[in-house]
Amino acid sequence: MGALSTILEPLAQFLANSSLSVVILGGSVLFLVLAIVLNVLNQLLFRNPAEPPVVFHWIPFIGNTVPYGIDPFKFFFSCREKYLQYGDVFTFILLGKKTTVCLGTKGNEFILNAKHKDVNAEEVYSALCTPVFGKDVVYDCPNAKLMEQKKFIKFGLTQDALRSYVHIICKEANDYIGSAKAFQGQRGTVNIPPAVSQLTIFTASHTLQGAEVRSRFNHSFAELFHDLDKGFSPINFVLPWAPLPHNRKRDAAHQKMVEIYSEIIQTRRQPGVTKDSEDMIWNLMDCKYKDGKAIPDYEIAGMMIALLMAGQHSSSSTFAWMCLRLADNPEVMDELLEEQKQVLGQDLPDITHEHLQKLPLHAAAVRETLRLHAPIHSIMRKATSPLPVAGTSYAIPAGRTLLASPGATSRMPEYFPNPMVWDAHRWEDGSPNHPSLGATDDDEKVDYGYGLVSKGTSSPYLPFGAGRHRCIGEQFAYVQLQALLAVFVRTFKFKNLPGKEGVVGTDFSSLFSKPFSPAIVEWEKRQNAKGE
Repeated sequence: MGALSTILEPLAQFLANSSLSVVILGGSVLFLVLAIVLNVLNQLLFRNPAEPPVVFHWIPFIGNTVPYGIDPFKFFFSCREKYLQYGDVFTFILLGKKTTVCLGTKGNEFILNAKHKDVNAEEVYSALCTPVFGKDVVYDCPNAKLMEQKKFIKFGLTQDALRSYVHIICKEANDYIGSAKAFQGQRGTVNIPPAVSQLTIFTASHTLQGAEVRSRFNHSFAELFHDLDKGFSPINFVLPWAPLPHNRKRDAAHQKMVEIYSEIIQTRRQPGVTKDSEDMIWNLMDCKYKDGKAIPDYEIAGMMIALLMAGQHSSSSTFAWMCLRLADNPEVMDELLEEQKQVLGQDLPDITHEHLQKLPLHAAAVRETLRLHAPIHSIMRKATSPLPVAGTSYAIPAGRTLLASPGATSRMPEYFPNPMVWDAHRWEDGSPNHPSLGATDDDEKVDYGYGLVSKGTSSPYLPFGAGRHRCIGEQFAYVQLQALLAVFVRTFKFKNLPGKEGVVGTDFSSLFSKPFSPAIVEWEKRQNAKGE
């Protein structure tokens, strides 16, 4: 009996536990089914006619997060087709939050040019950005203080500064081409996204932050930047504090980068140290807020991190896309080289800021790439007061997340014929794909506290946003991208790998969209290629 008992007791325990597991599993399934049924009935029977329609979804909380996360533009246009009769406005569920999308130029105007008393960017982006940039800067401070910080940063974005950057950018590009393993020899292949990411961080750090910061960009510093960049994972809109591996790396990288910038600042504050340059750190060390207070060192470090990421992200993604588009359209690369020879001379002199103003096809290639591949697909705000939607009977309640997508607008056929075709000649008069009327920036200027900027919201082409949060680095990005393009055009011929015609898909897994990697193209150096 003792032996039998030894066998039966564990078996009885197993069956008892199994029964409990079955009950728990069954209860969980029943709860989920009930939640889905109630969620569907709520959508079908209790639609609020005073608010925009809600996109149908099966599972509560998850809502429409998956299709939006996989391809936001595809999701937007699918919803637009269903809800256009309601005024190009609809609401979807994003990780449990009702998010109202307003598309088209009117949607951009409604959200991006709304008064600060009615919409707020800080409450949307603070959780995501504060762990990356730091306390008391960008979205972790009152809007008035942010406007002052943007005014300080504009020191490095004057026309004189931009003019001086062209030589630096071209030299960095040629040095990189000469030293990078992927570009050794006369021909080869290269994975474009990581290659241009490294190049653009070199150019952004050198131009915007000075030679001292650039000199620290070795392999370890680049890894810190990469780890910090992981903080922009979409899950961090909801769980920025979660002890996830990428968040731990983010926090460690932030701390280390703050220490590096603080070390530079503290060294410069030592007695007897004289200013030997006019870089951004020196500028911020001399700046004071309107109340007379100097900028604390940790805020300078935070602004430098934000400046570096802003100067690198959009340019990295855009230049990667441009290289991939040129590999898919190699004849355009030859046309660009011919433009340089016709305008600048057959000997291809060193590129200057003035030269860039005389290369319209180069400018058009940059513009077209930004149109089709907007670096940021969604721009969000939080409604802080009820907002009636013009042309509809709807009102957006206070507390609702609002979403504009200028990148979707620039893919609409009513503004850009054949919108999914990358056509650098589209911007020329007489092109069948030329933008329709109204596709240029408006001239209305407004000062939000950091200098006059174009409101711009009447244009369907807004790759750098609009309103008070329009990117102040817009002109820098154009200069950086055109200079890099000019160097690559006179150095390389690109083409796709055999059987790999067409560009890769878009990776929307971060706040900043980019090409999926690997995205490999063939390159060949031009005969008698001339660098800077």
